[in-house]
Formats: sequence, C-alpha cells, structure tokens
Amino acid sequence: MAHNLVIVESPAKAKTIQKYLGKDFKILASYGHVRDLLPKEGAVDPEHHFAMRYELVEKNKKHVAEIIAAMKKAEALYLATDPDREGEAISWHVYEILLEKKVLKKKPVHRIAFHQITSAAIEEALTHPRAISMDLVNAQQARRALDYLVGFNLSPVLWRKVRHGLSAGRVQSPALRLIVEREEEIEKFVSQEYWDVIADVAAQKQAFTAKLITFAGEKQEQFSITNGERAEEVKQTLLKAAKGKLLVAKVEKKQRKRNPAAPFITSTLQQEAARKLGLNVQRTMRIAQQLYEGIELDSGSVGLITYMRTDSVNLAKEAIEEIRTLIADRYGKENVPEEARAYKTRAKNAQEAHEAIRPTSALRIPEEVKSFLSPEQFKLYELIWKRTVSSQMISATIDTVTADLQAGKEHVFRANGSVITDPGFMRVYLEGMDDKPDDSADERILPPLNEGDYVTLNDLQCNQHFTEPPPRYSEATLIKALEEFGIGRPSTYASIVYTLQNREYVGLENKRFRPTDMGRIVSKFLQQHFTRYVDYGFTAQLEDELDAISRGEKEWVPLLGEFWSPFKLQVDEVLETVKRRDVRQEVLEEQCPLCGKPLVIRLGKRDRFIGCTGYPECTYTRSLTEDKEQAAADATNNQLEDRDCPDCGHKLAMKSGRFGKFIGCSNYPKCKHIESLQKPAETGVECPECHQGKILKRRSRKGKIFYSCSRYPDCTYALWNEPVAQSCPKCAWPLMTIKQTKKRGTELVCPRETCKFSKPMEEEKKE
Repeated sequence: MAHNLVIVESPAKAKTIQKYLGKDFKILASYGHVRDLLPKEGAVDPEHHFAMRYELVEKNKKHVAEIIAAMKKAEALYLATDPDREGEAISWHVYEILLEKKVLKKKPVHRIAFHQITSAAIEEALTHPRAISMDLVNAQQARRALDYLVGFNLSPVLWRKVRHGLSAGRVQSPALRLIVEREEEIEKFVSQEYWDVIADVAAQKQAFTAKLITFAGEKQEQFSITNGERAEEVKQTLLKAAKGKLLVAKVEKKQRKRNPAAPFITSTLQQEAARKLGLNVQRTMRIAQQLYEGIELDSGSVGLITYMRTDSVNLAKEAIEEIRTLIADRYGKENVPEEARAYKTRAKNAQEAHEAIRPTSALRIPEEVKSFLSPEQFKLYELIWKRTVSSQMISATIDTVTADLQAGKEHVFRANGSVITDPGFMRVYLEGMDDKPDDSADERILPPLNEGDYVTLNDLQCNQHFTEPPPRYSEATLIKALEEFGIGRPSTYASIVYTLQNREYVGLENKRFRPTDMGRIVSKFLQQHFTRYVDYGFTAQLEDELDAISRGEKEWVPLLGEFWSPFKLQVDEVLETVKRRDVRQEVLEEQCPLCGKPLVIRLGKRDRFIGCTGYPECTYTRSLTEDKEQAAADATNNQLEDRDCPDCGHKLAMKSGRFGKFIGCSNYPKCKHIESLQKPAETGVECPECHQGKILKRRSRKGKIFYSCSRYPDCTYALWNEPVAQSCPKCAWPLMTIKQTKKRGTELVCPRETCKFSKPMEEEKKE
C-alpha cells in the first residue's frame, strides 16, 4: 500500500511522475481546478471583507471523491501542482477540502514544486518541501475576485444599454480596445503616392541595383518625388548626367555582430509558434503542456520541456553547461562563446525563480525523439530546442558594404550589400519577424568595388509606391502589444485571445484580428463610460499590484476595496444616466434624402447600418459601405409606382439588406412582405413530384442556396443540394443530387431518405 499521496493537475503528469516515485507513492490528478466561485451574484461579498464562496467544480467531483478516499489511507500528503499562482491555488483548495472532510488529521502536508518533470527535479523537490504560499494563493484569489466583480457588474450594464447576453472582462476589454483603435487608425489612414528611382548597374559582369539618395545636391526623402511626371523628369536629367556610367565615389565596409535571441518565455513562444508553425495561441499551449507533462519514449514517460508558463529568460547552470558541451560536440568548439550568455528579463515583475522554456535535456536531439511525437509536437519541440541551443552560441559575423555612385557631380545613388562571414548561432536558428519591411537590398552581395572605378548604368527604373496603414494585429503581434503594455500575464494570453473571438467581438481575416460591429460598440461604450477600467496604464498597474501581493508586499483585501468603491459608483451612475438609444446609435452630420431628418448609425440584429431618425415613418436605410450619393439617388426613385403590396395594399419600395437590394413593403415593420430582385437560375431539371415545373436555384431569406419547383406555391418540392437529371440506379427516382462533405468528398446522392443510395463523383466521371 502507498504511504504517500501526491496530487498533480493532469493524468498525463501523474503517469510520468509515478515512474520516478515508485510504489510508495500514489499519484492522483485533480483534473485542474477542484473549486470555483459560485456562478451567481454574491459569490464575492464586498460588505464582508470580500469573503469568497466556493463550490466544487461539477465535472471534477468524482476526482475529488477519489482524492478524499485515498487520503484516508495515506500517511502523508504531497501537493505537486504547477509552480505558479493557479497551481498554488489548486493545492490550497485541495488542502481546504481535505481539512473540511476531516481526513487530514495530524498527517504531514507538503507543498513541492518543480519546473521540469525529470527524476532529478522531482527528487530535489521531495527533499525540499515547503508550506503552501498564501501570498501566491491570495494573488490568485484577488485576480479571480476582480474578474468576478467586473463580470457580474459590468455585463448587466451591457445587457441593459447595448444588447442582452453581452459580457465584459477586466483584461479582455483593454485588449479589445487595442484591436478597435488599430482598425480606426487604418480607416482614417490616407494613402500618399511617392516614387523612387532605382539604377540597374553592373560591374565585373555582376548586376546589382542602387537607389537615388541625392538629386541636384538635395537629399531625397520619401515624398521628394510624388508623381510620375516628376519621376520621368528626374530620370531624364540623370540619364543625361550619367552618360551610361556611374562613378564609384565612396565605398564603406563594416563588420557587425548579430546576437542570438533569448530563450523562450511564454509570450515569445506563442509569437514564434504563430509565425513559424502557424499555430494559434491555444494550440501552442496545449502542445507545450503535453511536452511538459510527459511523452512516452523507449525509457518510459519523460517530460521533454520545462514549465511553459514563465516570464523569465534564465537558464539553470547545469542546463547551460550541458548546452555548451552539446554545441562543442555538434557544431565545433569555435561556436561556443568564452563565457556563457546571460539574458536579462524585460517583463516587469518577472518571477526570476522560474526558468525559461527549454528542453529538460539538450542532449535529447529532436530527430532522435521524432518517432515518439506527433507532427505538431515534433515541430514545437524542435523550435524550443533550436532556440535554446542557439541562445548559447557565438554571435553571427556579417560584413556590410555601402557604395555611393555618382551621376555627374550633384546626383548620388547608394547600393547596399552584405555577406555572412561567420553564421555563428544562425547555423541553428534565426528568429522570425512580424510585418518585416522590404530590406532585401541589404542582403544582396555586391561585386568588388573600388573608389574611382566606373560601373555600367544599364537602365533607370521609376517605381510608384503608396504609403500603407499599420497592419491589423495577428495573434503574435497582439500578444507582443499586450506584453509591452503590461496587460495580462503569461498564463492569461491564450484566454484573452479565445474570449475575444468566442464573444464575437473580433473575427480573424487572413490571420489578422478585425473588430466586429458589436466589438466596436462595446469598446466605444466602455471607453466613454468606464474610461479608467480600459486604460492601458490602469490595467498594467493592477497587474503590478497583483504581483506585489504574490511577493507578500501588499494585502489583497485592501486592494479589492480600492478597486470596488469607485467602480461600483461608476456602474450605478451609468445605469441611471445613460440611455440605451445613445449607446446603440451614432448621429451623423448628414440628412435623410427622403425626409431631411438626421441620419444615424444604428446597431441591427447582425451588424451596423445607417438609418433615418424619422423611423418608422421614414424607412430610409443604407449599409455602411454603400456610396451615399448613389444610395440617395436610389432612394428618391425607389417607390415602385405601378405595384402595391399583395399583403396590405401599401406601395412596394426598393430596399437594401444584408444580401443586397430587394423589394419590400413601405409599410414595414407592420408589413414584412419582401421579394427578391434576383431571378432564380434555371437548372434544366424537371420537378420529380409534379412533372410540370422545372427545378430553380434560389436564395433563402438567410442567404442560403436551395433548389425548388418553379410552380411554388402550387408545388412545394425543394432540395438543399444541386439536382442532376439522372435517375437513381437503386430506386429509379427521376433525379440525383450532388453532395459534398469533408469526410466523403463529392458524391452523387439519391435525395429520398428511404433510398440512401450514393456513389463518388469520380466513379461517375469514369463511367
């Protein structure tokens, strides 16, 4: 019988640790958090020193029961949850439950923490147990209470003033503000035209290019040439001055060093995995968790990387020594720097006791464990291994050459080039970049050039350019911005990104975040009425104060009090003074072309649109993207004078909707009669039910394509899939349909449910 009970968070971790500890230890998993705040108002009580009411997490009740039963038989308890605030809180909750169930009695309770799941790390933790850190627990409780107080008080405000079912978060709201402000910056951006002049030159039979930097003695800035006519004038002047050759006036050679990137912390791992592997934040952290908890190798289950939620770039001394030995053996002693590299953590209040994310053993080469890993696990492990090893290698040596080429006395072109003379760490790894500018000219190799030489001018190119707005945030750049502003911490980045998407406040377009209309309205509302709580500085300061609690420098209950009082006053004031219509609509400096009343931007069921304040008497609307002059012209001629509504007798009118223009009743919303302007497409297939009409391709009110009989409503036969004029070989039904699924591909399917005949389209083509 096991004398010691060890509690970890996941079954995978339990399996790995069991191998190291043997039969005297019983390892059980809590499966994450075992208790959480009651999911209703009153779980945090500001009137009684912010007392917190917890309940068991429903899905983990059976695991808690198993822990209680095992504790009755065990002689000692070891709490081995993750080495961060969340892990500390889970250990405390398990301890509190066991205390409440009176199964601990006088049995010893130990808190052990390790940053890698290896035999040595676990043995070290067992020989140096400690008590539960209430500073870390209270920091987690304070964070949870703050998030609860914001969520349960701010969300109802959004329900009443914007739309039911919305929610706001303490950390997610500033993140949303970042995305919305970037989108507004893009929309306000005015593109400017500019031109550059590039010389195509050659020396010693090697072609290269040079950019005009001085014209007529004046330095060329970005907007020195702003149109094609001026560019052509400059070109002709230069051709006359050059006469087919350029003088090498100056050659400058320099040598520079490029240093390796620091080992991974949580945010940089998430960013680099997005850039190089195309993994989103959640996927990255899930795979990293698997690598940390243990992978089944020939020798048994082994944790391949250290703990993946960290903001420290430190490496353990023994790890550095192992890495330096590996570099010498694998890449040569000349690639090992004289002294081990030390990196400084940039994140404020980083937990320096933690290590960076690294392989538990650098000697475990990625290729050697590839067969035990899934493709994604291998890619992420290889990324971590390469980054860690390269961080302890010598700098790369790069020779750069800058050559100034003269055309006459007053015109100068500049050519840049570089060559890597010693790749150093670049043999193993090179960090990716976000939104990298076009600097390919710096990476070209120039031919040997000497001052006083002449090079051949083959041609001059005049290139037109336009300035571009700042790019939208990707997952990598958003996390980088959050880190720079001090918003959130390593363990929260994934949840921030997930929550914004899950609430449909932002969407992904080409892997870039774009705010939805609802996201814009929520962000604007919070900025107008809860300015302090979406302020980047305030959010970062609050994170710093939570860090201070975790270090024992600040009390958590007073912090909650300082936050709660002004926040509650603001919530009450907004509920009382702000009107719903002021939030849901934005007045424009534009009059309705039909009635002359002001137009407003309104929030519809799905998105925003422009409508008249005279509604419902005036039904003028247009989409935000529609040209207002064209829309006004359409509106003044939109009455269909020769047609009355078949339902109520009022005039029919042209309207605009989500799927374009359509015919609708002018008596809307009392009458909701609509007609499509799009003529149904012919399929040429006879209706199998009435044998009189033809099957037509139509669009439903929600925009979905379907197929139905042309004799509707006399014949109501309809299909979702495209019909084919071919009889079913099994039941002889007059038509078949084309159906596409991810699992089975494209098939010919009988539409009758009683038949269920199908065959691949490939077979049909062969026949």
